[in-house]
Amino acid sequence: MIFQLIRLRRRQILIDVDTQKDFFLAGGKACIRNHRRVLAHIRRMMAWARSRKVPVISTAEVYPNNNGENPAGYCIDGTDGQKKLRYTLMDNRVSFPADGNTDLPRDMLRRYKQVILHKRCIDPFEEPRIDRLLSEVRANEFILVGASAEGAIQATALGLLQRGKKVTIVADAVGSHNKRQAKLALRKMEAKGARLIETRRLAGTSRLRHVGACDCESCRGLARKAPVGATEKN
Repeated sequence: MIFQLIRLRRRQILIDVDTQKDFFLAGGKACIRNHRRVLAHIRRMMAWARSRKVPVISTAEVYPNNNGENPAGYCIDGTDGQKKLRYTLMDNRVSFPADGNTDLPRDMLRRYKQVILHKRCIDPFEEPRIDRLLSEVRANEFILVGASAEGAIQATALGLLQRGKKVTIVADAVGSHNKRQAKLALRKMEAKGARLIETRRLAGTSRLRHVGACDCESCRGLARKAPVGATEKN
Protein backbone atom coordinates (compact mmCIF):
# COMPACT_ATOMS: atom_id res chain seq x y z
CA MET A 1 0.00 0.00 0.00
CA ILE A 2 1.18 3.48 -0.76
CA PHE A 3 1.17 4.63 2.87
CA GLN A 4 3.68 1.86 3.58
CA LEU A 5 5.91 3.06 0.75
CA ILE A 6 5.85 6.71 1.83
CA ARG A 7 6.91 6.39 5.43
CA LEU A 8 7.69 9.99 6.18
CA ARG A 9 4.48 11.70 7.21
CA ARG A 10 3.97 14.83 5.11
CA ARG A 11 2.74 17.94 6.87
CA GLN A 12 1.14 19.47 3.77
CA ILE A 13 0.48 18.46 0.15
CA LEU A 14 -0.64 20.87 -2.56
CA ILE A 15 -3.34 19.41 -4.81
CA ASP A 16 -3.19 21.18 -8.16
CA VAL A 17 -6.52 20.48 -9.89
CA ASP A 18 -6.69 20.70 -13.70
CA THR A 19 -4.54 23.82 -14.22
CA GLN A 20 -4.64 23.42 -18.00
CA LYS A 21 -4.65 25.92 -20.85
CA ASP A 22 -8.20 25.16 -21.96
CA PHE A 23 -9.45 26.18 -18.50
CA PHE A 24 -7.19 29.11 -17.68
CA LEU A 25 -6.33 30.99 -20.88
CA ALA A 26 -8.75 33.35 -22.60
CA GLY A 27 -8.45 31.38 -25.83
CA GLY A 28 -9.13 28.07 -24.11
CA LYS A 29 -12.11 25.90 -24.97
CA ALA A 30 -13.60 26.18 -21.45
CA CYS A 31 -11.98 29.25 -19.88
CA ILE A 32 -13.00 30.08 -16.31
CA ARG A 33 -14.31 33.44 -15.10
CA ASN A 34 -11.76 36.01 -13.82
CA HIS A 35 -8.91 33.94 -15.17
CA ARG A 36 -6.30 36.70 -14.71
CA ARG A 37 -6.91 37.05 -10.97
CA VAL A 38 -7.06 33.29 -10.38
CA LEU A 39 -3.92 32.70 -12.47
CA ALA A 40 -1.92 35.17 -10.37
CA HIS A 41 -2.93 33.40 -7.15
CA ILE A 42 -2.20 29.94 -8.56
CA ARG A 43 1.25 31.07 -9.66
CA ARG A 44 1.83 32.46 -6.17
CA MET A 45 0.81 29.14 -4.60
CA MET A 46 3.14 27.18 -6.88
CA ALA A 47 6.00 29.51 -5.90
CA TRP A 48 5.08 28.90 -2.25
CA ALA A 49 5.20 25.12 -2.78
CA ARG A 50 8.63 25.37 -4.39
CA SER A 51 10.08 27.56 -1.65
CA ARG A 52 8.63 25.41 1.16
CA LYS A 53 9.44 22.10 -0.59
CA VAL A 54 5.78 21.10 -0.39
CA PRO A 55 5.06 18.10 -2.65
CA VAL A 56 2.52 18.65 -5.41
CA ILE A 57 -0.05 16.18 -6.70
CA SER A 58 -1.59 17.41 -9.96
CA THR A 59 -4.59 16.14 -11.88
CA ALA A 60 -5.21 16.87 -15.56
CA GLU A 61 -8.24 16.05 -17.67
CA VAL A 62 -7.57 14.36 -21.00
CA TYR A 63 -10.14 13.10 -23.50
CA PRO A 64 -9.49 11.03 -26.64
CA ASN A 65 -9.57 12.57 -30.07
CA ASN A 66 -11.97 10.31 -31.96
CA ASN A 67 -11.28 11.27 -35.57
CA GLY A 68 -11.63 14.94 -34.74
CA GLU A 69 -14.82 14.45 -32.72
CA ASN A 70 -15.11 14.60 -28.94
CA PRO A 71 -18.25 15.27 -26.86
CA ALA A 72 -16.26 17.10 -24.15
CA GLY A 73 -14.89 19.64 -26.61
CA TYR A 74 -11.94 20.58 -24.38
CA CYS A 75 -8.71 19.08 -23.00
CA ILE A 76 -8.49 16.77 -26.00
CA ASP A 77 -5.44 14.53 -26.09
CA GLY A 78 -2.65 15.94 -28.24
CA THR A 79 -3.96 19.53 -28.29
CA ASP A 80 -2.22 22.55 -26.80
CA GLY A 81 -5.26 23.27 -24.62
CA GLN A 82 -4.83 19.98 -22.78
CA LYS A 83 -1.35 20.95 -21.59
CA LYS A 84 -0.67 22.33 -18.12
CA LEU A 85 0.37 25.94 -17.60
CA ARG A 86 4.17 26.15 -17.66
CA TYR A 87 4.55 27.58 -14.15
CA THR A 88 2.49 24.75 -12.65
CA LEU A 89 5.20 22.28 -13.65
CA MET A 90 8.04 21.33 -11.33
CA ASP A 91 11.46 20.41 -12.75
CA ASN A 92 11.50 17.05 -10.98
CA ARG A 93 8.19 15.41 -11.86
CA VAL A 94 6.59 12.16 -12.97
CA SER A 95 3.41 11.68 -15.00
CA PHE A 96 0.93 8.81 -15.25
CA PRO A 97 -1.67 8.16 -17.98
CA ALA A 98 -5.35 7.49 -17.39
CA ASP A 99 -5.27 3.76 -18.12
CA GLY A 100 -7.30 2.13 -15.35
CA ASN A 101 -4.23 0.80 -13.51
CA THR A 102 -3.34 1.34 -9.85
CA ASP A 103 0.42 0.80 -9.98
CA LEU A 104 2.66 3.42 -8.34
CA PRO A 105 6.45 3.42 -7.85
CA ARG A 106 8.10 3.04 -4.47
CA ASP A 107 8.94 6.20 -2.50
CA MET A 108 7.32 8.29 -5.21
CA LEU A 109 6.86 11.49 -3.19
CA ARG A 110 10.44 11.23 -1.94
CA ARG A 111 11.87 10.91 -5.43
CA TYR A 112 9.69 13.50 -7.19
CA LYS A 113 8.51 17.00 -6.30
CA GLN A 114 5.38 16.64 -8.43
CA VAL A 115 3.15 13.74 -9.46
CA ILE A 116 0.86 14.42 -12.45
CA LEU A 117 -2.10 12.08 -12.91
CA HIS A 118 -4.32 12.19 -15.99
CA LYS A 119 -8.03 11.47 -15.79
CA ARG A 120 -10.83 10.92 -18.29
CA CYS A 121 -13.46 12.46 -16.06
CA ILE A 122 -14.14 15.37 -13.71
CA ASP A 123 -14.09 13.39 -10.45
CA PRO A 124 -10.51 12.15 -9.82
CA PHE A 125 -11.73 9.31 -7.64
CA GLU A 126 -13.24 7.66 -10.71
CA GLU A 127 -9.68 6.92 -11.85
CA PRO A 128 -8.26 3.89 -9.95
CA ARG A 129 -4.68 5.19 -9.76
CA ILE A 130 -5.71 8.63 -8.45
CA ASP A 131 -8.17 7.06 -6.01
CA ARG A 132 -5.40 4.87 -4.63
CA LEU A 133 -2.90 7.68 -4.22
CA LEU A 134 -5.26 10.23 -2.66
CA SER A 135 -6.83 7.60 -0.40
CA GLU A 136 -3.59 6.13 0.91
CA VAL A 137 -1.07 8.99 1.03
CA ARG A 138 -0.70 10.46 4.51
CA ALA A 139 -0.55 14.19 5.22
CA ASN A 140 -1.79 16.57 7.86
CA GLU A 141 -3.38 18.87 5.28
CA PHE A 142 -4.39 18.73 1.60
CA ILE A 143 -4.42 22.22 0.03
CA LEU A 144 -6.49 22.62 -3.14
CA VAL A 145 -6.11 25.10 -6.02
CA GLY A 146 -7.28 24.97 -9.63
CA ALA A 147 -10.65 24.55 -11.36
CA SER A 148 -13.49 24.42 -11.27
CA ALA A 149 -15.06 25.14 -7.90
CA GLU A 150 -18.37 23.61 -8.92
CA GLY A 151 -16.71 20.71 -10.73
CA ALA A 152 -13.38 18.98 -10.11
CA ILE A 153 -12.45 21.03 -7.05
CA GLN A 154 -15.71 20.07 -5.34
CA ALA A 155 -15.38 16.41 -6.33
CA THR A 156 -11.76 16.28 -5.11
CA ALA A 157 -12.48 18.03 -1.82
CA LEU A 158 -15.56 15.93 -0.98
CA GLY A 159 -13.74 12.73 -1.90
CA LEU A 160 -10.84 13.59 0.40
CA LEU A 161 -13.19 14.58 3.23
CA GLN A 162 -15.09 11.30 2.89
CA ARG A 163 -11.74 9.53 3.37
CA GLY A 164 -11.02 11.38 6.60
CA LYS A 165 -8.53 13.90 5.18
CA LYS A 166 -8.10 17.49 6.31
CA VAL A 167 -8.88 19.76 3.35
CA THR A 168 -8.10 23.44 2.79
CA ILE A 169 -9.45 25.33 -0.23
CA VAL A 170 -7.50 28.40 -1.38
CA ALA A 171 -10.65 30.17 -2.54
CA ASP A 172 -9.03 32.98 -4.54
CA ALA A 173 -6.85 30.42 -6.36
CA VAL A 174 -9.90 28.45 -7.51
CA GLY A 175 -11.67 29.27 -10.77
CA SER A 176 -15.28 28.71 -11.78
CA HIS A 177 -17.57 28.90 -14.79
CA ASN A 178 -20.77 29.77 -12.93
CA LYS A 179 -20.56 32.23 -10.04
CA ARG A 180 -23.76 31.08 -8.32
CA GLN A 181 -22.92 27.38 -8.57
CA ALA A 182 -19.38 28.08 -7.35
CA LYS A 183 -20.66 29.85 -4.24
CA LEU A 184 -22.98 26.94 -3.47
CA ALA A 185 -20.13 24.47 -3.99
CA LEU A 186 -17.81 26.36 -1.64
CA ARG A 187 -20.54 26.48 1.01
CA LYS A 188 -21.11 22.74 0.65
CA MET A 189 -17.39 21.97 0.96
CA GLU A 190 -17.13 24.20 4.02
CA ALA A 191 -20.22 22.58 5.58
CA LYS A 192 -18.63 19.16 5.07
CA GLY A 193 -15.49 20.24 6.92
CA ALA A 194 -13.19 21.99 4.43
CA ARG A 195 -11.40 25.17 5.48
CA LEU A 196 -11.59 28.19 3.16
CA ILE A 197 -8.65 30.60 3.07
CA GLU A 198 -7.04 33.14 0.72
CA THR A 199 -3.62 32.90 -0.92
CA ARG A 200 -2.07 35.55 1.32
CA ARG A 201 -2.79 33.37 4.36
CA LEU A 202 -0.14 30.90 3.18
CA ALA A 203 1.97 32.69 0.58
CA GLY A 204 1.81 36.30 1.78
CA THR A 205 1.23 39.20 -0.59
CA SER A 206 2.83 39.88 -3.95
CA ARG A 207 3.19 42.74 -6.43
CA LEU A 208 2.72 40.29 -9.30
CA ARG A 209 0.32 41.72 -11.89
CA HIS A 210 1.01 39.64 -14.98
CA VAL A 211 1.55 35.89 -15.01
CA GLY A 212 3.08 35.75 -18.47
CA ALA A 213 0.76 33.08 -19.85
CA CYS A 214 -2.32 34.74 -21.31
CA ASP A 215 -2.24 37.21 -24.22
CA CYS A 216 -5.81 38.46 -23.86
CA GLU A 217 -6.44 42.21 -23.78
CA SER A 218 -7.33 42.19 -20.08
CA CYS A 219 -4.06 40.56 -19.04
CA ARG A 220 -1.91 42.61 -21.41
CA GLY A 221 -3.66 45.83 -20.41
CA LEU A 222 -3.04 45.19 -16.74
CA ALA A 223 0.59 44.37 -17.44
CA ARG A 224 1.05 47.78 -19.08
CA LYS A 225 -0.32 49.45 -15.97
CA ALA A 226 1.88 47.47 -13.59
CA PRO A 227 4.82 49.35 -12.02
CA VAL A 228 8.33 48.61 -13.20
CA GLY A 229 9.71 45.53 -11.48
CA ALA A 230 6.28 44.14 -10.60
CA THR A 231 7.13 40.66 -11.83
CA GLU A 232 7.94 37.37 -10.22
CA LYS A 233 10.09 34.54 -11.50
CA ASN A 234 8.22 31.63 -9.94
